[in-house]
Amino acid sequence: MARYELYNDDGSTEREQCPRCGDVFLADHGDRKHCGKCSYTEWE
Repeated sequence: MARYELYNDDGSTEREQCPRCGDVFLADHGDRKHCGKCSYTEWE
């Protein structure tokens, strides 16, 4: 994805970031959110 699709003009983002890594976005898979770097998973 391009950077402009992830960040707003002021540098903020609407996507959740991993609580462990802090600099990685969580992938939304519908029933869960997953970090590809450390394998952190939040089930919904």
